[in-house]
Amino acid sequence: WGQYDASHAAHEREMERVDGVAILGFRSQLLDANIPNELVADFVSKSPDRRFGIAGIDPMADDAMHQLDSAIHMGMVGITVSPACQGFHPSHSQACRIYERCVDAGLPIIVDMDHPLTPSTRLEFARPALWDEVARDFPTLPIVISQLGHPWIDETLLLLTKHEALFADLSGVVSRPWQLFNALLNATSFGVMDKLLFGSGFPRELPTKAIESLYSVNSFGQGTPLPSVPRSRISAIVERNPLPLLGIDVGIVPLRPADDEVFDDTEGAGTPAYSEGPTTS
Repeated sequence: WGQYDASHAAHEREMERVDGVAILGFRSQLLDANIPNELVADFVSKSPDRRFGIAGIDPMADDAMHQLDSAIHMGMVGITVSPACQGFHPSHSQACRIYERCVDAGLPIIVDMDHPLTPSTRLEFARPALWDEVARDFPTLPIVISQLGHPWIDETLLLLTKHEALFADLSGVVSRPWQLFNALLNATSFGVMDKLLFGSGFPRELPTKAIESLYSVNSFGQGTPLPSVPRSRISAIVERNPLPLLGIDVGIVPLRPADDEVFDDTEGAGTPAYSEGPTTS
C-alpha cells in the first residue's frame, strides 16, 4: 500500500471526474483488519452530495448484526463483504442472516474480491460461482461482484446471465488492458454488457485512468482481424447511473461536462456516475 496515495486530499482530487463515489468500509477478524464504518460515515458527511457509504461487515463476527444495524443508523446504503478475506462460504448460515437483514433494509451487497490477497485469505471461498446459491435464495437482493470476479471472469459473466439482480464492476480489471479487452468481448457475446458497472478501485486505480483504459480498449484490434467492443456499449458503462439498479436512493448531484472535455468521444462521453474505493485515515 505504500505506493498508493489514499489520503483525503488525493481522493478529493481524483474524484473530480465522477458524479458519485462509493466509500467502502472493510472489516475482517481473520486478517485483524478494519476500516471503521464510523470513519466512512464521517468522510461521507463531508460531501454528502457526492459520496455514499458502504459498510464493511464481517458476517463471522459475533456482533455482525449489531454492526449492520449501526451502519444503517449511520446512513450507510449498502454493505461489502469479502468471503476470502473473512473466511466464510458465501452461503454460510451466519452470512444468510446478514443477507436477510439487507433484503429487509433494501441494501445491496458488494462482494470485495480484494487484491493482492494475503497468505491468510481463503481462496476457496473467493469463487464467484459460490454466490449462485445465495442469488437463488435471495433473488431480489442486488449483489455486485467486484473486479469482475477476477481471476474467474467468465464464471462471473455466466452468473450475470442467470440472475437478474446480480451485477459486476470493472474495478481492478480496468488496470489490466488485455484482460479488460477480452472480458468486454466476452461480456458482449454473453449479452451482459448492461450489467457491468464502472468502478476504479481507488487508490489502486484512478477514475480518469480507468475511463481512458475503457475508451482505448479497442486499440489491441487495430489493423488486425480481432473483433472490437462497440464504443456505444463502452460509453454506456462510463455514463450509466448504477444506483437505481442497486436500489440506492441518494441525492447525488450530477456533474456537468466541462467545455474543454478531456475525453473527446463522438458518441457522447460524459462523466461516470460511480466510482469506488476504500478511504483510509
